[in-house]
This record gives sequence, structure tokens and C-alpha cells, in this order.
Amino acid sequence: MKLSIKALSLTAAIFWSVAIFIVASANLMFPGYGNHFLEFVASIYPGYQPGTGMGSVIIGSLYGSVDGGIGGAIFAWLYNFFIK
Repeated sequence: MKLSIKALSLTAAIFWSVAIFIVASANLMFPGYGNHFLEFVASIYPGYQPGTGMGSVIIGSLYGSVDGGIGGAIFAWLYNFFIK
């Protein structure tokens, strides 16, 4: 069974961007929530600063969407390559 690269890429992009959006939004409402996770995300994505406002949440989510999409596509491609 092969994986659809397009479907897995889109799924991973949505999943990762929504995860970052939810944790970053919760951090704005409840300061301190998810700090370690958000500091890790900030160390990877330039321009993202946790806890600085809704603009930063959107920037982190956009980075997460691109990163998740690329990661999902690579994963599906590798899976399909090795399943042959």
C-alpha cells in the first residue's frame, strides 16, 4: 500500500500548524503554558517569539504549516520508496 504524498503532506501541515496555534494561543491566555515547547519552536523558526501577541501566533502557525507539509511529503516519499 502506497501513501499519497499530497494527502500526507496536507495532513501533517494542518496538524502541526494547528498544534502550534493552539499551544501559542493558550500561552497568551495562560502565561507559562507550554513554555518549553514554544521555546523549542522559537529556536527553530526565525521571527517567532512566544508570548508576544497574536501576530507571533500566526507567524508560528505559518512556519508550522510549511514545516509540517515538507516533513509529511518527505515521510510519504521515503515510505513509498522503501515499500517497493
